[in-house]
Amino acid sequence: MKALKLTKIAAVVLLASATLTACNNTSENSSVSKDSEKHLQASQPELLAGFESRLNIYKEVTLTADLSHLSANQKQMLVLLIDASKIMDDLFWLQAYSQDKESFLASISDENVRRFAEINYGPWDRLDGDKIFLTQTKAKAHGAEFYPADMTKAEFEQSDFSDKKGLYSVVRRDNEGKLMSVSYSEIYHDKMNRAAAILDEASKFADDKEFSNYLTMRAQALRTDEYQASDFVWMDMKNNPIDVVIGPIESYEDQLYGYRAAFESYVLIKDQSWSEKLAKYAQFLPELQKGLPVAKKYKAEVPGSDADLNAYDVIYYAGHSNAGSKTIAINLPNDEEVQLKKGTRRLQLKNAMRAKFDAIMLPIADTLIVPEQRKNVTFTGFFANTMFHEVAHGLGIKNTLNGLGPVRQALKEHASALEEGKADILGLYMIRQLLDKGAITDGTLEDYYTTFMAGIFRSIRFGASSAHGKANMVRFNYFQENGAFTRNEQGLYSINVDKMTASIDSLSKLILTLQGNGDYQGVDSLVKESGVIGETLAADLARLEAASIPVDIVFKQGKQVLGL
Repeated sequence: MKALKLTKIAAVVLLASATLTACNNTSENSSVSKDSEKHLQASQPELLAGFESRLNIYKEVTLTADLSHLSANQKQMLVLLIDASKIMDDLFWLQAYSQDKESFLASISDENVRRFAEINYGPWDRLDGDKIFLTQTKAKAHGAEFYPADMTKAEFEQSDFSDKKGLYSVVRRDNEGKLMSVSYSEIYHDKMNRAAAILDEASKFADDKEFSNYLTMRAQALRTDEYQASDFVWMDMKNNPIDVVIGPIESYEDQLYGYRAAFESYVLIKDQSWSEKLAKYAQFLPELQKGLPVAKKYKAEVPGSDADLNAYDVIYYAGHSNAGSKTIAINLPNDEEVQLKKGTRRLQLKNAMRAKFDAIMLPIADTLIVPEQRKNVTFTGFFANTMFHEVAHGLGIKNTLNGLGPVRQALKEHASALEEGKADILGLYMIRQLLDKGAITDGTLEDYYTTFMAGIFRSIRFGASSAHGKANMVRFNYFQENGAFTRNEQGLYSINVDKMTASIDSLSKLILTLQGNGDYQGVDSLVKESGVIGETLAADLARLEAASIPVDIVFKQGKQVLGL
């Protein structure tokens, strides 16, 4: 029986690998003249001037975890989950960039430039506003590859076709040139079926029956574009030591409307001891929702009370989660109906978080925070700020109060940035409340605020194309206007705890009101006016670059790294 199972694995893996290997059709007898060689070299994309320093903005980190407590079956399952994740990676390339991945990367002769393009999933610098960094490249379309390149917003909004705002479809033109939608399961049929087959096979090696059922249902979701049932099952899992977040999930890549979901995957190992420490906080959500600093109608929704908080070591990133800046915490599912009925699960990616804190947060504090407050920048504060950011996604309002539908649809391309801003600011509100209640006993309010300030500098460096980057720019300028921090003559920042508290409350009220009203114009004005980097801040960020502080991390990861 064991041999039979291993044979099935090999067959599934070979089937998936076939799609990941580029074919070399070069004839043995082909020859290229010197003139042709020159033309070929001239046609290769090259790095644009001024981007040389950008090639070193990522620090490589080996992504590993202790697997010694896992069974032989579970380790075999991890192999399959990583293989399925690689297909999500290929699918995201199709959504992000029109050119074939293998031929595009092969066309770049310089190894460092090629690696930078690989990290960015195309020729645009994701941490610098999607600026073009290669010759022979057009500006990145706001709608990525989700919409026709020649489609205008006016045409889209005036058109009427099925699944117009669908999460799991692309927009294309029919034979008459009219807009139409094509489901993911149809347009990406082969790759999604291969990924589904691998998940089905992986389910046979799951020691936890609930997780096995989830994998089977997630495989079916890939085939049908119906994800809600598997989301509900995922919410009910409590004891599985291995987890995987896989499929079309976040809509940040769709910067035109924020409607379409991008493919990604995380393969995760649960940290049981840390997870036990976090379990107590979810029970406070309904109480904290009632205390939000906004009018009652904007906090009438009741968040799910059986949401849970857990810590994980992540061992594989793929697709959207691996493009540009790396996620260190997850709050899912995004389905509003699931959130209202079940809440969400918050997954803290502890090993990735620690890597960012050591490599980026501490050096930023030493460069931009006043000496007397540098001790307040702590990993406890960074972990908590990140965790409560994810918890705070469950607070506030999911549906507009004036019939405009879900907040996500009403605010269109600005929905993600405002939601990230809400989560950051309400996360701080939660920490303050839980400190007052004695539910949090580690650290002081000054620790969390100062660590948060260092985190703003870290996230602003992700650039204007990032929802998190935009949110941090808005917040930095709002805090500055309200005196939450000051900057001395040496260019060092210090926190005013009382004014920071007042700013958090007033900004929370503003964001929740904009969301509840579905006020697209109000959010558009806020982002345009406050989502910008001023000259002083730009100079301070340049100091971080001059100090060679990484902007983010990139991973050395995979089965070989893990010894699988």
